[in-house]
Amino acid sequence: MKQLKTGWRPVIAILLLLVIWETAGRAAEIPSWLLPTPSQIWQEAVAGWGDYKLHLFSTIKLTLIGFLLGTSIGITASVCLHLLPKLRETVYPLMILSQNIPIIVLAPLLVIWFGFGILPKLIIITLVCFFPIAVATLDGFRQTSPELLHYLKMAGADKRQIFWKLEWPTALPSLFSGLKISATYSVMGAVISEWLGAQQGIGVYMTLASSSFRTDRVFVAIFFIMVLCLLFFVVIITIEKRVIRWKKKGAEQHG
Repeated sequence: MKQLKTGWRPVIAILLLLVIWETAGRAAEIPSWLLPTPSQIWQEAVAGWGDYKLHLFSTIKLTLIGFLLGTSIGITASVCLHLLPKLRETVYPLMILSQNIPIIVLAPLLVIWFGFGILPKLIIITLVCFFPIAVATLDGFRQTSPELLHYLKMAGADKRQIFWKLEWPTALPSLFSGLKISATYSVMGAVISEWLGAQQGIGVYMTLASSSFRTDRVFVAIFFIMVLCLLFFVVIITIEKRVIRWKKKGAEQHG
C-alpha cells in the first residue's frame, strides 16, 4: 500500500517528460532522423516487431547465460576468498585493480584471442557480473556479528555449521544487492559484446539502425534495453523477498 502511495510520482514524472518531448519535437519540427518524438518511436516499435524480435530474443538468451555464469563464478569466488583469508589478502587487491580496466578495452583482445563466436561475448558478460557479486558477498561475510560468532564457537559449532547457520545468512542481503547490480549490468555487457561482431542481438540492431540514420529504431533498442534491465531487477527483488523473509519480519518487528 505504501508503494502504491509513492509509486505514482515517478510515473507522473515519466509521463510529463514524454509530453514535453512530444510537444517540443512537434513545435520545433525537429526531423525524425535527428530526434524522433515518442509517438514516432512507439509507431516504429509496433510496426517493426517482426524485424527486431529475433534480435531481442538473442540478447535475452545471451544475457541470461552470461548472468548465470557470472553469478555462479562470483559467488563461488567470494566463498573461497572468505574461507581462505590468505588467498583473499593476495587476490582481493588484484580484483579491485582489474576493475579499473574498462570492459570496452578488453573486448577487442577477447575477439583476437577467442574469435567472433559466443565465447568472448560470454566472457564479457561474466566479467561485468562477477565483480559486483563477489565484492558485495565478501562485504556481507564481513558483517557477521562477532558476538554470535563467539557464541557459536562457545557452543561447539564447527566451521561448516558456523558458515551455514550464521555467515551465509548474514551475507545474503549483500549478495542480493550485488545480484541487482549485476542483473542490470548483464544487459549492458550483452549489448557491448554484440557490437564486437554478431549476427543477431539488440547491439547489432542498434548498429544497423545508426548506420542508416534510423534514429527511431535506435530509441526502440534503448527502450528495450531499459525494459530488460528493469525486468531482471524486478525478478531479483521478487526472489530476494522470498529467500530473505526473515529480514522483512525483522524490519516489521522493529517498526
